[in-house]
Amino acid sequence: MSKRIGIIGAGTAGLHLGLYLRRHGVEATVFTDRTPQEQRGSRILNTVSHHAVTVERERGLDVDHWPAEEYGYTQHQYRVGPEPLRFEGDLHAPSRSVDYRIYLPRLMEDFAERGGEFEFGRLSPDDLPALAARFDLLVVCTGRGPFAEMFARDPEPSPFTSPRRALCAGIFTGVAQQPTRAVTFHISPGAGEMIEIPTWTEGGLATAMVIENHFGSPLEALAATPYADDPGAYVRLMLDLYREHYPGCFERIDVNGFDLANGPKDIIQGGVTPVVRRSHTVLDDGTVAIALGDAHSTVDPIVGQGANMASYAAWILGEEIVAREVYDERFVEHVDRRRGDRVLSASRWSNFMLENLTAPTPQFQEFLGALGRGGSLADEFTDGFNHPERLWDALATPERTRAWLARHSGDGSGTD
Repeated sequence: MSKRIGIIGAGTAGLHLGLYLRRHGVEATVFTDRTPQEQRGSRILNTVSHHAVTVERERGLDVDHWPAEEYGYTQHQYRVGPEPLRFEGDLHAPSRSVDYRIYLPRLMEDFAERGGEFEFGRLSPDDLPALAARFDLLVVCTGRGPFAEMFARDPEPSPFTSPRRALCAGIFTGVAQQPTRAVTFHISPGAGEMIEIPTWTEGGLATAMVIENHFGSPLEALAATPYADDPGAYVRLMLDLYREHYPGCFERIDVNGFDLANGPKDIIQGGVTPVVRRSHTVLDDGTVAIALGDAHSTVDPIVGQGANMASYAAWILGEEIVAREVYDERFVEHVDRRRGDRVLSASRWSNFMLENLTAPTPQFQEFLGALGRGGSLADEFTDGFNHPERLWDALATPERTRAWLARHSGDGSGTD
């Protein structure tokens, strides 16, 4: 039986799913409002890293155009102030970051070359009846606007109703890379967090920065001040704030060469409300619409789980589509059973970090103190970015955290 799958959205979730389906001979059509060329010329979409498990899926899809051995990084470095606390953790295999204005267009071209169909233009929920008549299953991957609203908010894993950070993200030049290529997490207690990511752009290697600013702190100005109004003033503001709050980064900045890599299109400012939504809805004609990626779970970028979670869930959904013939609510149960733990764990761990970096609990303070001694605990925590369910297993309750620390107490990284 011929299978016809409609995919709304051409981000990581939609393209990884479409590529998986084409690899297995399934008809797939992706709906998006941007052509590859329009993607290349757009404002920066995000600043994401693909962890090793996602890179491995890309190899499986034959879209690993940026081998992590050349383009990746192998370590996380952590800098906690105001008194400098520095430690590192190693990854079991490299992660990698590529500007999505390069990454997504290339995967769109791969999908089209392999027989996938695109339909370009804006859709609205009014188009759903016509789409349902064309496809056996609709997959909604966009987490913004009316399509996301098709899926009701799941209150238990969605404790927030507004953003927890004033966000700013951009791609910058003028920052010296670490001697070992690494993502660097900077924490300014009570003020904000900043993540440096070595990122490949059209101009070569640059530094992406995810700047997580606490509301009411001086750092909030980085999200509230428009760069385009006065670029020079914005850069001076950033340098002044970095000098105080992120000295471990400031010491590697060439103050005369520091700026956005390619002007105003290389910065985004705003906020993200973390939310988990119900995983599907049934349309009037009985066609199932299933949520994937940001439409299913939108996370703050504090621990970089969004695109990786989306890729994982897309692969699971692709396997189930290929294996089954009927796409009904029982089908959704199979999908949710397999993807649910990682999706929920990534969401819960992200929310846990947001809350504890704002107002640390005794459990988190004990954990951070042990983590700061490095060793196997720091390595396990760092590599856990590949498997958020493992980190949530260790952090979900104080009892679990104490047991985790006890396992590492013999190497100098756990409790005394």
